[in-house]
Amino acid sequence: MLTPDLIRKIKKIHIKTSRQVNTMMAGQYKSAFRGSGIEFEEVREYSPGDEVKDIDWKVSARLGRPFVKKFREERELIVMLLVDMSASKIFGTQDMVKRETSAELAAILAFNAIRNNDKVGAILFTDHVEKYIPPQKGSSHVWRVIREIFAFEPVGKKTDIESALRYLGHVCSKRTVSFLASDFLCHGYLQQLKIAARKHDFIGIVLSDPGEFILPDGGILQARDLETGELFYLDAADRKTRNAYTRYRKKQYEKTLRQLKSADVDTIEVSTAADPADALVRFFRLREKRIR
Repeated sequence: MLTPDLIRKIKKIHIKTSRQVNTMMAGQYKSAFRGSGIEFEEVREYSPGDEVKDIDWKVSARLGRPFVKKFREERELIVMLLVDMSASKIFGTQDMVKRETSAELAAILAFNAIRNNDKVGAILFTDHVEKYIPPQKGSSHVWRVIREIFAFEPVGKKTDIESALRYLGHVCSKRTVSFLASDFLCHGYLQQLKIAARKHDFIGIVLSDPGEFILPDGGILQARDLETGELFYLDAADRKTRNAYTRYRKKQYEKTLRQLKSADVDTIEVSTAADPADALVRFFRLREKRIR
């Protein structure tokens, strides 16, 4: 059952993201992600402005005037959203926690896919795959994807990206455009990520929160690892301890970025302190320039 507060959040995301897709992102998604190939459509008479390379010389010679071959892009794509639902995703010091940021990102990507007649599916995972939503078309399907990400109550608390990537390989035999939204607080996934990146057009979305990189200036701080439940204590009044903690977290974050780069995976960095749509717009623009 969805609570009234959760329904309000889902509706807000639904309205906000559909508006963004129809305005600021119009056409960018389509330009950033090409279809799987081209197929022949027709032969028609040459018109000024047509490319010479498109002339069908056999037909032109037979009919005594120039004709050109026209092709169209096989546009339909399969977009897969791999969403980390582990316990660390309920952390947040801003207006939204990381899981809500994931839901908004997923909604934007799903609306873009549906608007361009692509299919969209989702894999929700923790230390194992907890839910698979097969790729489909239609606005009602987008609503389901958003609702599941917001309302799903996972059983596991830890993160296993490797198992999610293996599952993607089992359920998607065709090439997909796959987005992996996670804070990447786990190890051992690099080899499987490289395999997935060779088969699919793969994009990593690295989620973070400003509060992850700093300790509040205070006394003895009791903290709990959200995924393992382990309790530990830090002297937050000590400047050296605070600085060491910040260096450690930044080192972890930079290691994640290096691993994604080594796997030849495009990366989008998204903070809970910023608008997820802005990060996607920047990514779409950069990708469009690169493949133009």
